[in-house]
Amino acid sequence: MFCNGKIIIAFTLVFLLLSCTHSENTKTEPVSVASDTSASEQINSPVFMYGIPTDSFDLVSGHIKRNGYLSEILLKHGVSMQEIDQALRNSKSIFDVRKIRSGNNYILFCDRDSIARARYLVYEHDPTTCYVFSFNDSLNITPFRKEIKSEIKYSSVTIETSLWYAMINGGLHPSLVGELSEVFAWTVDFFGLQKGDSFKVIYEEFFIDDKSLGTGKIYAAQFNRTGSTITAIPFIQNGKESFFDIDGNSLRKAFLKAPLQFSRISSHFSSARMHPILRIVRPHYGVDYAAPVGTPVHAIGDGRIISTTDEGGAGKMVRIQHNSVYATGYLHLSRFGEGVSPGKFVKQGDIIGYVGTSGLSTGPHLDFRFYMNGSPVDPLKVDAPPVEPVSEENKGKFEEIKTVVLSLLGTFN
Repeated sequence: MFCNGKIIIAFTLVFLLLSCTHSENTKTEPVSVASDTSASEQINSPVFMYGIPTDSFDLVSGHIKRNGYLSEILLKHGVSMQEIDQALRNSKSIFDVRKIRSGNNYILFCDRDSIARARYLVYEHDPTTCYVFSFNDSLNITPFRKEIKSEIKYSSVTIETSLWYAMINGGLHPSLVGELSEVFAWTVDFFGLQKGDSFKVIYEEFFIDDKSLGTGKIYAAQFNRTGSTITAIPFIQNGKESFFDIDGNSLRKAFLKAPLQFSRISSHFSSARMHPILRIVRPHYGVDYAAPVGTPVHAIGDGRIISTTDEGGAGKMVRIQHNSVYATGYLHLSRFGEGVSPGKFVKQGDIIGYVGTSGLSTGPHLDFRFYMNGSPVDPLKVDAPPVEPVSEENKGKFEEIKTVVLSLLGTFN
């Protein structure tokens, strides 16, 4: 949890980020602060679940059995088939009972007497939505949306084996790995993380009933490696939020560092490599990423597809021309992405194919090639040009946000 000083700094950061959009006519909802309630008020106040006072009923919970029906549950608790049928008829536009999923939870609210008749059944359809079946004077079904709460949290992890395991061992939500990989996708090689590398991050996390739904907005992040630090500072420019370093240069580059996520390098760029199948020494002008068949392969930058072919040893391959200087190739695919064809323009991050083992391949992997002025270069050594930095007119506001970010990141280890 934040101490008071951290809360003040965090909300100052949120306010500054929102204020960047004042000229965009963006509306924000007011933040409500709960007032203190006396102990006697808390004791006398009824406890509600799904809008129903729980102190008036006995609760019976369970889960929908495979090939089970709600009628089986309700008939055992005093609700007639006619009442069930009428409730479904009255609310057929609200909920289709055929969409009930086996394994999902339900709660019965039963009278506190010898009959123990069910007055309500609450069916938990998904993490955010329940359906309340009423069997009182009114026979109907009403949706109940659970309250989604958000918290501003801060965390730091140190790499022992991988970022994924560092996050899991630290009790953090797995989605934070993906969020961080997107923030630093253009500046940090996630396949080359080393023991001792560390991350700090300030972020929003969503909860329902104290259960995490995953991470939301990242307010600040920092990557540390011996001898270097990269700080990600969020800033809104031209109506779009991006992350910038402390000098105001965009962390977004012209190219992603890798064409797929969460894999490993199985073979590096080399001018003389023993081919694993042909058993002869010859150049390997690419980087091999081992990954399961079907793993999405992304275009590392904007460009136009110049070919989609099946070229013998290279297997199914996509080539993209990014500009007059740079081009890339994606080899050994199992299949091409939807709509991928020569002449089509793709955006950075678009799925252009899926990992496979076509052509001369010992197993599923992507052979990724990078060309500069028509000549192959090591993809891991390409210094991609950055996109537009913070403009002169926005530097004052950026410096304010940077000061808050650096102060907040400095309050925890």
